Amino acid sequence: MTWTAPNVITLLRFASTPVLVCLLLHTGPLAAALAGGVFFFATVSDFLDGYIARSYGSGTTLGKFLDPLADKVVVISALIMLAGMPRAPRVPAWIVAVLVAREIMVTGLRAIAAAEGMVVAAEELGKYKMVLQSMAVQALLINYTYFHIEFFAAGMFLLWIAMAVSIWSGVDYFVRVIRVFRPRPHAFPPKRVAL
Repeated sequence: MTWTAPNVITLLRFASTPVLVCLLLHTGPLAAALAGGVFFFATVSDFLDGYIARSYGSGTTLGKFLDPLADKVVVISALIMLAGMPRAPRVPAWIVAVLVAREIMVTGLRAIAAAEGMVVAAEELGKYKMVLQSMAVQALLINYTYFHIEFFAAGMFLLWIAMAVSIWSGVDYFVRVIRVFRPRPHAFPPKRVAL
């Protein structure tokens, strides 16, 4: 493994996931605040490792694989716990199922394209989806009302938008992959007509 600074930060993001899950096994303002803090660290570390990789040219092929995977693991783990934890209100499980299904579909399509030697780059929609999901999860983890802001309600509002953008970007990615795989017509030489 290449022990570059971005890769180490990405591994720390992976390591934050079980901590986040353990905190979400408990209810109450303290557990919610700690979970929010762990998720905030994971979100900031995502920007930090990308910045270091770009600024110092320390990006690796392994890092390009692990970085988006770490993002998905942290966000999906948080959403699953928010849907299943014993506090009310909870995140509807069907929304989590839609978001997870989208990630599985896109990851599968990306793997198929890579196996065929094709790279279908992520579009801006995918980046917007990730930012909206992260903001939504952050608010949902805080959960309680602070400074006259109902964080659960704000988180659900953002999550609805994130789900719409997620479905849109998933369909867009699927269409672009299908276009890449569509067989192109071969140019045949003109037929000779006997005179």
